[in-house]
Amino acid sequence: MNAAVFDVPAAMRPRARFDAKWLVIGVAVALVAWLSLLPLGFLLWQSFLSPQTANAPAQFTPQNYVDAYSGFETYRLFFNSLQFALGAAVLSFVIGTFFAWVNERTNTPFKSLFFALSIVPLIVPGILFTVSWILLASPKIGIINTALQSWFGADFVFINIYSMAGMIWVDGLHYSPMAFLLMSAAFRSMDPALEESAQMSGASVPQVFFRVTLRLAWPAVLASLLILFVRAIESFEVPALLGLPIGIEVYTSAIFQAIHRYPSQVGLASAYAATLLVICSFGVYAQSRLSSQGGRFATVTGKGFRPRTMDLGNWRYLTAGLFILYFFVVVALPFCVLLWSSLQKYFSAPSFAALSHLSLDAYRSVLGQNAFGTVVWNSLVLSLGSATLIMLATSIIAWVVVRTRLPGRWLIDNLASLPLVFPGLVLGLAIMICYLNMPIGIYGTLWIMLIAYVTRFMPYGMRYSSTSMLQIHKELEESAAMSGASWGMTFRRIVLPLLKPGLLAGWIYIVIVSVRELSSSILLYSPGSEVVSIMIWEFWQNGQYVELSALGVMLIAVLFCFVMLAQFVAKKYGVAES
Repeated sequence: MNAAVFDVPAAMRPRARFDAKWLVIGVAVALVAWLSLLPLGFLLWQSFLSPQTANAPAQFTPQNYVDAYSGFETYRLFFNSLQFALGAAVLSFVIGTFFAWVNERTNTPFKSLFFALSIVPLIVPGILFTVSWILLASPKIGIINTALQSWFGADFVFINIYSMAGMIWVDGLHYSPMAFLLMSAAFRSMDPALEESAQMSGASVPQVFFRVTLRLAWPAVLASLLILFVRAIESFEVPALLGLPIGIEVYTSAIFQAIHRYPSQVGLASAYAATLLVICSFGVYAQSRLSSQGGRFATVTGKGFRPRTMDLGNWRYLTAGLFILYFFVVVALPFCVLLWSSLQKYFSAPSFAALSHLSLDAYRSVLGQNAFGTVVWNSLVLSLGSATLIMLATSIIAWVVVRTRLPGRWLIDNLASLPLVFPGLVLGLAIMICYLNMPIGIYGTLWIMLIAYVTRFMPYGMRYSSTSMLQIHKELEESAAMSGASWGMTFRRIVLPLLKPGLLAGWIYIVIVSVRELSSSILLYSPGSEVVSIMIWEFWQNGQYVELSALGVMLIAVLFCFVMLAQFVAKKYGVAES
């Protein structure tokens, strides 16, 4: 056959096909950059604008920072925030670390049960945990105080939850399970040979703990404290419910107050938010630097090891009793007081007389609310929608970061993690300012809350996706490419199915935290776009304690089912918990 037949003119030769891979990747990267950077830019811009009035337009000025950081109020606000965050972080760490050590290093009975129960407190939303302790320890209506007042007199107050100590107690107790999980992982991965050597040399159990175990776990100790500090300083529910009624303000409550003044001082709130951003950024950066240098303290080698538990003798029954007491105080007592309150027609302390007033009226009232169906629907749409969008977007971003050698891919990873430094209330403020100044008409709708949820929880989805992507060898994708599969087909039929366990676990986790979310929602909702956490907040503001308790009991039950589902998925597919 004549070779000229195959000589096709250049103009008629087929052009290279457009690779849709780069379009998908470009859209995902642009979405991450939009979500992470745009609200931050608008927040900083707004912090330099004076309030707009009917007689004067907004002007560019540093006055908001002058107002925020001059005078005695500045020092009081900073001191209150630091005292609260440090106190709550240290309390969480001490309680969590003690029980983590007992669980991982001693022969305390029923340890496996206690580890499983440690997950339960994390499903209780912060507002419900705070309200439950108000019902328990309020000087006027608290069950503990009213019970003791019948013995010691009407003026006796055993616990005053409306104080800085009360704020630290509630917040520290609520997040002690987080410290327990963080330190349990550290203790479990340590080679216990040095601890065993110390014991054989005659060191006592406390000496081994303080002089060997904690020193070996020093990076994990500092990292846990930093994580707990950042989480505490961005807390909103506890300062709002316990601090504001007695005039104790921290940065989050000061931001909330500035927005809800008349006229609203958004610029001042933005100036406060800038400080909170700096503090959180420093904490996250210090934690990441610490993690990168943790190899100097490594004790895990290529040899397998099984820790030999320390024999506490008869003291093991005391540690088991402390476990039971801890679970009672953190889980059983708050839930029981909510359950009791939900079965009353009006809140009253437990008594034999009150038993005759047990009723399901509060549940009927909540279920009969005109807005209840809308609230549940909104919560479902936002939690399921945000979880789905986050896991899809972060799976693509994780592929870019892990699989490619694209210049600047580290920047993409950092952009996806940037919302970690945004406290929830600050993120809500930044998004509110951003979309109020953009003529796209989504403020006051579910769309703006969906944007807030996707932005806030994107870093968590990124961690799940990246961890799962690292476990998949790239030769599977290379084999598919050699067989002629396009990138889209390879990603859809090979990568996503292999990522399924991690994506599903991340999806369930984001659904749970989205349903609980209050701090970023409180500035963005409007009539018709309320979610369950906002409904609980409004019940509290209106003094509807029994209705709040009934809704809280139902919410905790639903979230508990989701946690059980997450644990089932992790066990079935071997997914490491993040």
